[in-house]
Amino acid sequence: MNDLISAIATGSGAAGVAIVRMSGAGALGVAKRMFSRKGKFVPNMLYPGVIDAGNFCDYGMCVYFAAPRSFTGEDVVELHCHGGTEIARGVLARTLELGARMAERGEFTRRAYLNGKLSLSAAEGLGEMISATSEAQVRAGYLLYSEKLTGIGKKLQAQLTECLAQVDADLDYPEEDLDADTREQIAARLASAEGELAALVAQYRAGRKIRSGVRVALVGAPNAGKSSLLNALLGYERAIVSDVPGTTRDLNEGTLELHGVNFLLTDTAGLRESADKVEREGVRRAREAIRGADVIVWFKEEAPMPDFPAGVPVITVGAKSDLARRDGCDVVLSSRTGEGMEAFRELLYERGFGRENDDAFLLSERHYRAACEALSAVRAARAAVRTAPPELYAEDIRRAWLSLGVISGETAGERIVDEIFSKFCVGK
Repeated sequence: MNDLISAIATGSGAAGVAIVRMSGAGALGVAKRMFSRKGKFVPNMLYPGVIDAGNFCDYGMCVYFAAPRSFTGEDVVELHCHGGTEIARGVLARTLELGARMAERGEFTRRAYLNGKLSLSAAEGLGEMISATSEAQVRAGYLLYSEKLTGIGKKLQAQLTECLAQVDADLDYPEEDLDADTREQIAARLASAEGELAALVAQYRAGRKIRSGVRVALVGAPNAGKSSLLNALLGYERAIVSDVPGTTRDLNEGTLELHGVNFLLTDTAGLRESADKVEREGVRRAREAIRGADVIVWFKEEAPMPDFPAGVPVITVGAKSDLARRDGCDVVLSSRTGEGMEAFRELLYERGFGRENDDAFLLSERHYRAACEALSAVRAARAAVRTAPPELYAEDIRRAWLSLGVISGETAGERIVDEIFSKFCVGK
C-alpha cells in the first residue's frame, strides 16, 4: 500500500494558503519535477519557490518528510500554494498527471495506522478533533489522539496476559502445587483490572455529553419565566415572551457553551391541564424532553415539584427575583436585571456536566461496548477463579483481552477499520 496518493489537505474556497499533500513511493520525485528548487531536499525543511502546475505557475513553498519519520510513515511531500479553489485544483491535477492517484477518504490517516504511527483509538481521536463542535470535544479528542486510552487498554491487557501466563504455568506444572497461590495472585490482578475498567466505563456518560452536548430541560408552570431565561442565556430573542399563559406551545431550543461544553437548552411548554388540543401536544412534548434530559431546571411555583426521572439532577430556580424572591431554591435570578445569572451558569455546568479532568473519555459507542464486554468478562473470571477449573476462567480472561484489543485496534476487524476511516475527509 505504498503507491503514491495525493489530495488537497485544506478546506476549499479562498484562503491565504492551500496545501496539496502526497504520500508514498515517488513523492519526492514528483516534487522535484514541480518545484523550482534545484538542490537537495533536506527533510523537514520548508523551501520557498515556484510551483509548476503545468498550465500555470504559483509562488509557494514545499516541504519533504522522509519515511519513516512522517505522519504516514511513508515519504510525504506538501506543496503550499496560495489559497483558492482553482490554484489548489490545478496543483493537485498536476500531481495526478505525474503518477499519483487520488487519495480516498481518510487514506493518509489509515496509512499512518497501518504503518504503526498511531493506534486506531488515536485515529478516532484525530477525527473527533477535526469534527469537534466544542472546545471540550477538542480536548477529549486530543486525549485519544495522544494515546491515553490506548495506554490504559495496553496496561490492562498486560495485567491479563500475566494472569494467563500464571494459568498456563499452573496447568503445565501441577506437581509443583502452585494452584492456591496462583489463584490468589490472579484474583488480585483481576480485582485491580475490574476497578480500572469500571472507572473507564463510568466515563462514558461524560464522554457522551462532551460529544453530543448536555441536554437541559427548562420546566415549570405557564408564565414562570422559562422563555425569558432561555433568551437571556442565549443573548438573543429565541423564544416569544408574553404575559399570556401558554404562549410556548412547542419546544424552543438553543445552544449555550459553558467552559467549552455545549449545553442544549430546551424551553418547554408550561405544565398544566388544558382543553386546548395544541397546548396539550406541547405539554406532551415537554414531558418527552424531561425524560431525555441530563439536567432539569425547575421553575418553582406554588405547586409542588413534579416527579422527575430518578437520577437526573434538578436545579430549582426562583425566577423573577425583581418581583418576588423564592425560598428553598438552589438559585434566585432575574432574566431582566441579570441578578443570579452567573451563579446559575456555574450551577448548570456543575450539575449538568461536573468537572472536566485529564482522564481518557469513552467518546464512541464502540469504545463503550468494548469496555463493557471486557468488564463483564473480568467479573466472570474473578467470580470463578477460586472454584472453577483454570481452563474455564482462562477463557473469560482471553475474552476480556480481546475486547480491550478492539479499542486499540489490535483485534478490530476490517469492517470496523473501514467504518472509522470512511468518516474522514479526503486529504486527511
